[in-house]
Amino acid sequence: MAIPLSYSWRNLLTRRVTTVLTAGGMALVVFVFTATLMLAEGLRQTLVSTGSPDNVVVLRKSSETEVQSTLDRQVSNIAATQPELATDSQGRTMAAREVVVLFVLPKRTGEKSNVVIRGVGETSLELRPQVRLIEGRMPAPGSTEIMVGQSVLTKFAGVGLGQTMRFGQRLWTVVGVFDAGRTGFSSEIWGDAEQLMQAFRRQAFSVVVAKLRDPDGFEPYKARIEGDPRLQAEVKRERQYYEDQSKALSRFLKVLGVSLTGIFSVGAMLGASITMYSSVATRTAEIGTLRALGFRRRDILLAFLAEALLLGALGGAAGVAASSLLGFLTFSTTNFQTFSELAFGFTLTGEIAATSVGFALFMGVVGGFLPALRASRLVIVEALRSG
Repeated sequence: MAIPLSYSWRNLLTRRVTTVLTAGGMALVVFVFTATLMLAEGLRQTLVSTGSPDNVVVLRKSSETEVQSTLDRQVSNIAATQPELATDSQGRTMAAREVVVLFVLPKRTGEKSNVVIRGVGETSLELRPQVRLIEGRMPAPGSTEIMVGQSVLTKFAGVGLGQTMRFGQRLWTVVGVFDAGRTGFSSEIWGDAEQLMQAFRRQAFSVVVAKLRDPDGFEPYKARIEGDPRLQAEVKRERQYYEDQSKALSRFLKVLGVSLTGIFSVGAMLGASITMYSSVATRTAEIGTLRALGFRRRDILLAFLAEALLLGALGGAAGVAASSLLGFLTFSTTNFQTFSELAFGFTLTGEIAATSVGFALFMGVVGGFLPALRASRLVIVEALRSG
């Protein structure tokens, strides 16, 4: 017969102080682990949601980012006038030739960071339905007016509505503020593509962004553009392009988080082990009584492992609950791919929660196994005599 789980739970309640301290140590480790995974997932979702599933991005071959890419006018015109592309109600092809540059701006904290300045065309806003104006007005085509993303407005100085900025040897007036939700566009400044090209003395666009008439038209479009040796261009789905942008930073965050968690988890497992050894030492007579009543060594082992698992479950639940509060915060850092400022939030998913709780249970088992093994190996006579 097996020892009921209530026995293990009751023993934890009896030792409330040590239970809270041990579970609290595990909770701190789980908090760090979960927060790191949430940060990496928030970055991934921010960049993935930046792209639309029906849109494609055309870049110069071998370019990893828009900043590195250049497409001359002939190439961009060809890319923007293919039969697979959709048209709007006015008969215009849903394609935008855009230029992307980096510019250093001072932050409200006094530091400086790169910001993406995107030169857009007439259809750029239609291609990005997640972008909506929340203050002011849209920049007039052909002017030196710009609008800033909400994250830029929050974190950088001198970008408020009505203020002027100087870059590209011109003065630019902020006439609008836009919200792009939790996407990368919120960390950008938008202006007229032709004016920005002249200001930065550029002769070529960076990318062409276009909407497909039918999602199945991606392969024919890709084959036509990439198969033309004159163009030297490559095509990606916009969502895949932005997902690729998240990989380097996301990988760094995960490696950093796992490394820190690995170090901290050693302490947590030692704490659990000490707690369980202490429990075995104070309950030697009780263990001997259980053995005398007919419970086998395996039953004792499983009962103490159950205690360790309960400790891990308590720590895991507390750590995940605490980390879920980070969902209200926004984190800002430099994207390793584009070297520009990017704001994103902590995102908790069911998979992350399950992984974190599983990690806590693992710590509980590792920390409690040796004490549980010791308890199961106590000799009945000696255990009863010690009582």
